[in-house]
Amino acid sequence: MRATLRWAHSDLRTHRGEALFLVLATFGVVVSLLLATALFGYATNPWERVFTQSRGAHVWIHAGASARTAGLAGLDGVESVAGPYPTAATTVSSRGARASVEIRGTDGRPAVGRPLIASGRWLDPAVPDGVVLESSLARALLAGPGDVLTLPGGARPLTVLGVADSPEPRFRQGERPGLVWAPPSAVPAGGEQGQVIGLRLADPADTDYAVQRAVTVLGAGAVREVSTWQQARAEAQGDDRLLGQILGLFGLGALVAAGLAVHGAIGTRIRGHLRDISVLKAIGFTPGQVTRLFLLQHAAYALAGALAAAALTEAAGGRLPGRLGDAVGVWQGLPGHAATLVGIPAGVVLFIGATTALAAWRAGRVPPVPLPRTAAPAGGRLPGPLRRALGWRVPPALVLGWHRTFTRRPRSLATIVRLALPLTLIVVAMSAWTTIERFHSAPERMGLAAALTVRADAGSGDAATRALLARGPGVAAVYPGVEVAALVPGQTATIALRGLGTPADPYPSTLAEGRPALGPDEAVAGQGLLDLLDVRVGSWVRMTVGGRPQILHIVGRSIEPENAGRVISTTLDTLRENDPELRPTLYQVRLRDGADPRHVAAALSASAGRGELDVHVVTNPADGLSPLRGVVVGLLGVLALIGLVDLLTAIGGTVRESERDLLALKAIGLSPRQITAITVTATGCTVLASVAVALAAGLPLSHWLIDAQGRSSGIGAGIAQVPSPLALTAFGAAALLGAMALAALPAARASRRRLADTLSAVG
Repeated sequence: MRATLRWAHSDLRTHRGEALFLVLATFGVVVSLLLATALFGYATNPWERVFTQSRGAHVWIHAGASARTAGLAGLDGVESVAGPYPTAATTVSSRGARASVEIRGTDGRPAVGRPLIASGRWLDPAVPDGVVLESSLARALLAGPGDVLTLPGGARPLTVLGVADSPEPRFRQGERPGLVWAPPSAVPAGGEQGQVIGLRLADPADTDYAVQRAVTVLGAGAVREVSTWQQARAEAQGDDRLLGQILGLFGLGALVAAGLAVHGAIGTRIRGHLRDISVLKAIGFTPGQVTRLFLLQHAAYALAGALAAAALTEAAGGRLPGRLGDAVGVWQGLPGHAATLVGIPAGVVLFIGATTALAAWRAGRVPPVPLPRTAAPAGGRLPGPLRRALGWRVPPALVLGWHRTFTRRPRSLATIVRLALPLTLIVVAMSAWTTIERFHSAPERMGLAAALTVRADAGSGDAATRALLARGPGVAAVYPGVEVAALVPGQTATIALRGLGTPADPYPSTLAEGRPALGPDEAVAGQGLLDLLDVRVGSWVRMTVGGRPQILHIVGRSIEPENAGRVISTTLDTLRENDPELRPTLYQVRLRDGADPRHVAAALSASAGRGELDVHVVTNPADGLSPLRGVVVGLLGVLALIGLVDLLTAIGGTVRESERDLLALKAIGLSPRQITAITVTATGCTVLASVAVALAAGLPLSHWLIDAQGRSSGIGAGIAQVPSPLALTAFGAAALLGAMALAALPAARASRRRLADTLSAVG
């Protein structure tokens, strides 16, 4: 044991850089997997906790004020109900912020769908104008207990008594109104009146059936919107789950790359230390002891990196900025936190140990007396084309370097594959970064043609509103439209039906398939809607809007970042054929290049005066992925470390091969500088081949992964963007030049070795 420890200590001192890189690579892999686990827990646990503690309703049905909802409590599978509660749609303002809300009248604290007070207190009969805000709405309004909300039309202001968490779908500016609980007497008499009822089911799997039965009882014309617990959960998970998936994917990929890097490093070291291993056996080491020596040594490096990663994540993970820190804080309070904190590092160490076992076993099979090695070039005779290249005065370093790389095929191919794996993951990370950047730099190509959404008061005329908006600074076009909730066939869910633009001035939807909707009854739909209805481009679909059937022909698939892609869009004129009295209720505003949406929104609101326009900036889905930038940078660092380990291993193997060929190369008259150039060229050819493989595999892989994520989220395929040719060229050039620079120094040292050292190395 003492001899084993002394040899391991001596080897560590000789290869400190390699050991450090292996520790850091393992550290990065474990941190990535732990953060991915934390994000998965953060994405699901808070909503599930709120839903469980509040006894949330599985279905919320918004209906007209005259709908007869009493019969819903007796439906099969309904365990209990919340409400019905009277509602009114209006807007509220606080601290200069404005939001569309649904004010819900309730006498007491509900038993089903009970809001969980986060700050302040619940409704008080002694305060008739007191209200409680849902937490996401409170954040948007910058409001808290004690603040005052103003209503349009000079109505009595409301006082915020508390802020509460709810498992219902959250407030989204311009897409979904916020929720305000108030005494029935505080519900405004004006605006759109209605009622809402929640159904808690005995079996959540029967949600679609329960919705279908409820719509049948109420009548399709009475139902305005249906929301389910699955939709609320998916919205709550949102970007956090995506971040977790990305971290997990790259963490697993980096783990495989790290395992292969360690395997290659051990194999190269064994070939370079055959004499040392023979000495170990000569002094009494058994094959099993040699195998355990190499295996335990590299397992110790992996264990050091894994323990450091687990300790740092546990101690400082909660201090990370943004949602990563919040996710770690929530994850640390979950029941399975301790098991995960131990299991992931242990699994990484075991995986790396398993990948090194084969190479360590080969070390144990090295004979006690090493076989003599010849000084002949390992690649054999030069092929005819290379001999002719020498005749054409091509520099010998290029010819022999190419020959050295591609004549040892099994070993060269293994090196190229090991180097290509981290490079491929880097290409995928670059593509993810480029896709996020494209959402900001060219939103019109990603389904966000309009930068602003404007809603006008009921008394505003269409022509006057359009003229007012068209005069705004930086406004390029204004598209009038409406958005209503429509019941899908089978009456199991509601979707967003939009009428935007006219055939003469159509809304510029971003199409991934098909063509624009220009003719009568034509529409384009998002991927989420196509999946929900199990249809495709070219199908006819029937839906119900306000009790009237609406039949549309889907002629294209559009990129739809909103409402999980459950959107179907047609022209305003098409919807007017079914309802001649239909008038625009919203306006999509497209801006000129370079215009700041926030400045234009402020200018439009100021020009209208007295709160006549509700103007807000369209939410960019990439805004929620801002933490991904830091994640990508960290992943690139981890992958670069793994690639560096592979590169140093390849350089070491190439230098050792050059030592074997040194006598022959000097005998044919090559100078030390030319011999150095051969090694550098061989390294460059290896890296160049790895970059080519990485680009050939990474670009289609990244395109498929990003589009697959787009399809699963409802946005749809067609959002994937690859890095520019300039960025890819810079990536390849940096890898090639960096590898050649790293190889230059050890190659120069090897080429200037004394003849006695060379004879000892090859003898």
